[in-house]
Amino acid sequence: MKVALDATYSLGGHLSGVGIYSRSLLLGLARTHPEVRFEFWYRAQRYLRCWSEVLPSNVRRRLLINAFGPGTAELFHGLNQRLPSTRVRRAVVTFHDLFVLSGEYSTPEFRARFAAQAREAAARADRLIAVSEYTRSQLTSLLGVEPSRIQVIHHGIRKLALQPVPREKVVLTVGAVQKRKNLARLVEAFEALSSEWQLVLAGSTGYGASDILARVEASPARGRIRVTGYLTPEELARWYSRASIFAFPSLDEGFGMPVLEAMEAGIPVITSNRAALPEVAGDAALLVEPERTEALADALCSLAESESRRHQLQQQGSARAKFFTWEKAVRETWDLYRDVLT
Repeated sequence: MKVALDATYSLGGHLSGVGIYSRSLLLGLARTHPEVRFEFWYRAQRYLRCWSEVLPSNVRRRLLINAFGPGTAELFHGLNQRLPSTRVRRAVVTFHDLFVLSGEYSTPEFRARFAAQAREAAARADRLIAVSEYTRSQLTSLLGVEPSRIQVIHHGIRKLALQPVPREKVVLTVGAVQKRKNLARLVEAFEALSSEWQLVLAGSTGYGASDILARVEASPARGRIRVTGYLTPEELARWYSRASIFAFPSLDEGFGMPVLEAMEAGIPVITSNRAALPEVAGDAALLVEPERTEALADALCSLAESESRRHQLQQQGSARAKFFTWEKAVRETWDLYRDVLT
């Protein structure tokens, strides 16, 4: 059997959530099924980088361009909401989120390009993977996909090298500094905490970052707010090891990997009561209305002032995180391939 996958987003030192998903799934499938020949296809802008990667022996590298594609593979899996323009025998596509279509969180040019690619991929795919029930509902409502063609397969959690260090009075948030992450409200809510606390915004800049950074500069708590930029997994693990509260008040998420990373790291979590976040967090986090700054401030203060409440959420979060593994995601993805091919 020959299975082809779009490996483009698995490369680079600054992996996003899609990159972590791609890398975890690609390597997990290849290592779990050594009897299968896998082809990792890379789009032209990243093809040269792939030769620095050490890949399993049953993997071949291929260049994905319009005139040449994976037509001889029994199945092609698009890992990021798009398919190649060339013909494929059977197709599976993973959809992570559709916030580009549902909110003003990107440029008009990106929105138009994304919409065209997403609609075309949804129409051509034999089956669609949604990373949450929330994303499944968006595929149905925004793209008109029949529910029977969609299967929900949750993400896993990457393993970070956590350190046995004392917790500090740090509120941590992880993710791109962008409008959708609702960080300007988080900065305002943080100002309600005592001067002993620090806020760490860990992530690269994205759409709307200038307004958020301006709010940070204008904050009366500016001296206690740190904007780190992109962090390596090792650097991120140090912050996960040190922080005492994790805040993730995003306005729209198809999944929300950092919530589970924080839970596995033993940090009590505050997150939004909308999109996929209640589905991911379950009853192991404080859920708040993200557009009510006072609700976010109250949640921060309640955890900052109660060590017992923090400990309770730490215990619940650690238990919750155990339900999400890449091994499970790989197994369910392979089962879907078999279903498509029968």
